[in-house]
Amino acid sequence: MRALILLPLLFASPALAQSENLRADIAKDMPGLTTIYRDLHANPELSGQEKRSSAILAAEAKKAGFEVTTGVGGYGVVAVMKNGPGPVVMLRADMDALPVAEQTGLPFASKVKAIGIDGQETAVMHACGHDTHMTAWIETARRMAAMKDKWSGTLIMIGQPAEEVNGGASAMIKDGLFTRFPKPQYVVGFHDSASLPAGTVGYTPGYAMAAVDSVDILVKGVGGHGAAPATTKDPIVLAARIITSLQTLASREIDPQDAVVVTVGSIHGGTKHNIIPSEVKMQLTVRSYSKETRQHLLDGIKRIARGEAIAAGMPEELMPVVSTFGTSGIATYNDEPLTNRLAAAFKSRFGDGRVEQTKPVMVSEDFPEYREADPAHIQSTLFWVGGVPQAKWDAAGGDTSKLPSLHSAFWAPDAEKVIATGSEAMVTAAMDLLQKK
Repeated sequence: MRALILLPLLFASPALAQSENLRADIAKDMPGLTTIYRDLHANPELSGQEKRSSAILAAEAKKAGFEVTTGVGGYGVVAVMKNGPGPVVMLRADMDALPVAEQTGLPFASKVKAIGIDGQETAVMHACGHDTHMTAWIETARRMAAMKDKWSGTLIMIGQPAEEVNGGASAMIKDGLFTRFPKPQYVVGFHDSASLPAGTVGYTPGYAMAAVDSVDILVKGVGGHGAAPATTKDPIVLAARIITSLQTLASREIDPQDAVVVTVGSIHGGTKHNIIPSEVKMQLTVRSYSKETRQHLLDGIKRIARGEAIAAGMPEELMPVVSTFGTSGIATYNDEPLTNRLAAAFKSRFGDGRVEQTKPVMVSEDFPEYREADPAHIQSTLFWVGGVPQAKWDAAGGDTSKLPSLHSAFWAPDAEKVIATGSEAMVTAAMDLLQKK
């Protein structure tokens, strides 16, 4: 009877020990990881300029025993570890920072300035937490290398440039990511979250992030004296009418359960109080999930701009010019079988209290480009790791409107918890997908 009682414990103990050892190993590495994180945070690099960051990732992956290739799609890093038969799993971390002047007050806050894409000097900050992603990527590589006897297959780890401008993923793919290197069946990544307490893991089956398009509208008119409006065709009034009518796209043309955003973020026209200008320039951000809804919005913007111009009596040569820039033409879709499988693995690892299903958001990513390259054969999922320090979360009562968001000059996550949880979750995901048969 005693032997029968001990038998389940005997079989359970290796898995339990493995879980405890992984967490202990990460904790042991944390002082060094914190040093790496603070160095990355203090030395951020803009999109397409990630020379130093990529070199750090490449050196750490080589040290762990990966075959490393640099310069893929810009400063992209591809680290490959072949470890017998099995699936191909790709883990991704993004590396670029934002043109934001840091105001966190941290002792290792960024003081870096660089030349942005507009040719102007700008302050630079890791205001989106990619420094935590890179640091967790390094620790994941170390742990997976140290546990080679426990998994089988091929692990690919990539450091991706230029996520913030939604170009790095496609650049790496065009540079042979899936032809020069093994093509994955699974692609997994994580992002720190300003909407979850530090150490919490969030997952979203199905649509998780929106597609985003940038739209420019040039509203034409006939300028003249502000005291004689009848001698002009006022583009400012026309622009105002277009802005008002654009709101009906979301409120009257799209299913209320299909989330969309049409925001006019910039409008410029005129130079003086008493001068009616000859043109107005508008800039919009448009966000959606499905391809059909996205196309309806883009077509609707052109239709409304032209229709309002006709109603204002504009001749054909003065019709508005609508230019669309697809910065991330596809939404982030988390394949449900993969997402639910990993969610179960996370709950087993962390417990139900630290894992929760989250709602889709309207921010965008270029992460879905990997799945889109071959959706019939590649499943992908991007999960969240909470970064809000517990004391701040409690003080705000969980009200995220009272907390700094991602891209804020004040965003200062609990980096150690993000890195530790992100590393443990990424290793858990990889081990689940690469488990020996």
